[in-house]
Amino acid sequence: MRSAVTVSLTASAVLAGGLFAGQAHAATPAPSITAPGGFVMNNGTGTTLYGKAADTRRSTGSTTKIMTAKVVLSQPNLNLDAKVTIQKAYSDYIVAKNASSARLIVGDKVTVRQLLYGLMLPSGCDAAYALADKFGSGTTRDARVKSFIGKMNDEARRLGLRNTHFDSFDGIGSGQNYSTPRDLTKIASSAMKNSTFRTVVKTKSTSQKVTTKSGGYRYMLWTNTNKLLSTYSGAIGVKTGSGPQAKYCLVFAATRGTKTVIGTVLGAPSEANRAADVKKLLDYGFTR
Repeated sequence: MRSAVTVSLTASAVLAGGLFAGQAHAATPAPSITAPGGFVMNNGTGTTLYGKAADTRRSTGSTTKIMTAKVVLSQPNLNLDAKVTIQKAYSDYIVAKNASSARLIVGDKVTVRQLLYGLMLPSGCDAAYALADKFGSGTTRDARVKSFIGKMNDEARRLGLRNTHFDSFDGIGSGQNYSTPRDLTKIASSAMKNSTFRTVVKTKSTSQKVTTKSGGYRYMLWTNTNKLLSTYSGAIGVKTGSGPQAKYCLVFAATRGTKTVIGTVLGAPSEANRAADVKKLLDYGFTR
């Protein structure tokens, strides 16, 4: 009789414990963020952890460059040490667009790997142009750039992303460069499967030795615009973005233990708001 009572009490305790645990889990409120769009998922399982207007199309700013890098890294027989000569057109573009720059110097020979650092750390639109020119197809620069942007859209379709379209290699488009928090997160999640991409986007700063036009060399010093790498424990990437239409954006990822949380905020009203939003979303993601 005593044994039966014990079993009954134990069962009741287990049920009660499960009930209370469920209540405690449910009591964790979803955070309120200032950005109009946000999305977070478990990178290992693909499970959605948070969404706010997750499928609403918005301007993406330089988070576009995640796809730029992904297309480059998906090229068959890619040689990361192949050298690209920096053209005057790339620097002219930076000046004309008042765009973020890796400060590439005309005539220098820079490797594809180095261009990826220049693309993702200082968010160099000149590096993006160089990569589009290198990996697009065609007999003219304009044709090669158009071809490369086509590859970006082909990749978006391959990933099944219906709310993403690119009209530029760097996010400076003509109004038809858009994505959503969910789509950008999926692009980044796919890109993070590439070891070179992971290495680049988690790098806080780098010094790269490049060959000058005269055959000498110089060092290019690049610092990552993603301050999350220095302010959030476990941060491993991914890419900032900003602009008049895009406002302040960030595709972010962090790992703690065996869990990686990855997500996106689009359209935050300020850099400080963006940082606060991302911290809230990561903290919340790690509790789910």
